[in-house]
Amino acid sequence: MLDLSGRSALVTGGGNGVGTGICTALVEAGAFVWVNDIYEDRAAKVAAELGGEAHARPMKADVTSPAKVRRMRDDTGPVDILVNNAGIPTAGFDLKAFVDTAPSDWEPMMRLNLGAVLHVTHAYAGAMVEQGWGRIVTIASDAGRKGERFQAIYGSAKAGAMGFMRGLAAEVGAHGVTANCISLGTMRTGFSEEAVEADPELERKLARQYTVPRLGLPSDVAPLVALLCSDAGAWITGQVYPVDGGYAPAL
Repeated sequence: MLDLSGRSALVTGGGNGVGTGICTALVEAGAFVWVNDIYEDRAAKVAAELGGEAHARPMKADVTSPAKVRRMRDDTGPVDILVNNAGIPTAGFDLKAFVDTAPSDWEPMMRLNLGAVLHVTHAYAGAMVEQGWGRIVTIASDAGRKGERFQAIYGSAKAGAMGFMRGLAAEVGAHGVTANCISLGTMRTGFSEEAVEADPELERKLARQYTVPRLGLPSDVAPLVALLCSDAGAWITGQVYPVDGGYAPAL
């Protein structure tokens, strides 16, 4: 049921962190994966580590640009599986109260965390509907599901992506296409990984709010993505699944 042999996938932001973990899980399940990243060297490194052209290929593209997304779609052709993973995390940014922000602070968050999800899904979903099979998974955040201080814009972008996926699920379900979200807590990747390595006590402090007292890892997320993208996920759509160590349980 979890065999993805013969399926093709595109993972945005696949060049590091959670995206790389997802690419790995999909290849291990038998899928061919396009590893998208804005940095070609990162995408190429991941694709090579996954076994090269027989299993994965790099695809450089800025997914915030509709024109570049269209060119990417021309290069990859249709895919069976789309994972919208690319996004800007709040880690490493100067967190501010909303009233202290300016529109210039909002635009990058909205453009990548919501706009890119719309652009890439629009480019690939039509072929899934035509072929009568498809899987779309968008990686979201508990900042959009629960709400967090100093993350109102980030949370609104992620909440918008969740609402979009629910609406899309209602439109494409009759055509054999599912659309779901996975909502993450704080992940030990990127800026967070660097900070924890510099201060080992930091993870303990950050993890106090989690029932499972540690930060998330790509390996916590990737198996659920593989499940949702398989035939076993055929009757699961329009859902938001928390992978957050018990921080904000779903009702």
